[in-house]
Amino acid sequence: ALVQDHLARDPFSGQAFVFRGRQGHLIKVLWWDGQGLCLFAKRLEKGRFVWPATAGAAAALTPAQLAMLLEGIDWRAPLRTDWPTIAG
Repeated sequence: ALVQDHLARDPFSGQAFVFRGRQGHLIKVLWWDGQGLCLFAKRLEKGRFVWPATAGAAAALTPAQLAMLLEGIDWRAPLRTDWPTIAG
């Protein structure tokens, strides 16, 4: 109902809709797999999920950004652990 009413989106479109709890420790993903609605939930033991500033609207994330979000990584400014070397 939240997806249809508040976001004005079709929950059966195949898109993943992600919601975060108030404290930032819990995240839920709602996704239509073609047979039914799937609800995935994840709670972080330490840290919080980094959430995009949306001002009440929906935000679109790339698959890579969503993967980092679900891992608890700050997807807005990820840091490389190894910089590529330039042969020269």
